[in-house]
Amino acid sequence: MSAPSPSHPRPLIEAAFADRALLSSEPHRQAVLDVVAQLDSGALRVATPIEPGRWETHAWLKQAVLLYFSVQGMETTHAGPIEFYDKIPLKRGLAEAGVRVVPPGTVRYGAHVERSAIVMPSYVNIGAYVGAGTMVDTWATVGSCAQIGQDCHLSGGVGIGGVLEPPGAQPVIIEDGCFIGSRCIVVEGMLIEREAVVGAGVTLTASTAIIDVTGSEPVEHRGRVPARSVVIPGMRSKRFPAGEFQVPCALIIGQRKESTDKKTSLNAALRDFNVPV
Repeated sequence: MSAPSPSHPRPLIEAAFADRALLSSEPHRQAVLDVVAQLDSGALRVATPIEPGRWETHAWLKQAVLLYFSVQGMETTHAGPIEFYDKIPLKRGLAEAGVRVVPPGTVRYGAHVERSAIVMPSYVNIGAYVGAGTMVDTWATVGSCAQIGQDCHLSGGVGIGGVLEPPGAQPVIIEDGCFIGSRCIVVEGMLIEREAVVGAGVTLTASTAIIDVTGSEPVEHRGRVPARSVVIPGMRSKRFPAGEFQVPCALIIGQRKESTDKKTSLNAALRDFNVPV
């Protein structure tokens, strides 16, 4: 993203974030509304890829999302007989955008969902980005500012955490072609690199040890799952004052084969490694 021009909204956003009193000024307030509208349309996104495995987080856009809560008033809205009372409206224009949202799936205004993505009865929060061809399956959650690539599958009950504060913190990023198994939890700015397969029930946080056990010696990663990795839940021993106990970790047990289609089921991807799911 190039340096802001004199008419760019970034200086207004950053000034208002430092001094909320500036939101009473129409130019600052309008800058917030304009930026969130561009996040909604996909013209801007909170994090952008530099190259595979490297992303840049734009703190000022997350600041705009946080300021949006201050400039919006509470309103009552209805979806048939269901009543809502909130500051942020639901996304509109889904048919024109070519996005399928199955009732009672919810996409909040300020999130962008690309054409041909499917949102089952699930939730996509403000600032998030969901790529084309991706399935957000039943009861999955895409948190604030999370970035989900194209042709991904977030299985039932997956929890993709939101990272709004601090504004400079990297959001959760799932690159293209990933399969995230049922009831996985991915939070705290984790990066899942392209075409990775994460088995059911894996929990990934910034402090989770992600251990590659495919070689003669374990290789430990934190904060990221390397591209095309196949990951399952694991346990390892850790000593505490009260004794030695088993604590959760994640195990990389292999690499996704080139012959494995990006749309394959989790079962098929893990069957190569004799892993029951």
